[in-house]
Amino acid sequence: MTVFYLGRAEGEALRVGYTVGRVLGGAVDRNRMKRRLRESVRLTRPVAGVAADVVINPKKSLRTAEFSDLLTEVSRAFEVITQKLAERP
Repeated sequence: MTVFYLGRAEGEALRVGYTVGRVLGGAVDRNRMKRRLRESVRLTRPVAGVAADVVINPKKSLRTAEFSDLLTEVSRAFEVITQKLAERP
């Protein structure tokens, strides 16, 4: 998956969005991907201190990926985002 982010003003909360296009499958497959992504974000979301807009763009392999792998990828993405925003002047 590809994760895009943009830092926001301090004190604002983290916002997460998902883009799942028709190329990735029918409506049932796309909705399942979004449900899995929402749950993985809910379980791995940083507690506080991250003010950013995040957009997650999954690949086709998400349909068959294990949920534990998805959790690992999402948590790694949030770790990188948190680290990059902390380095910002």
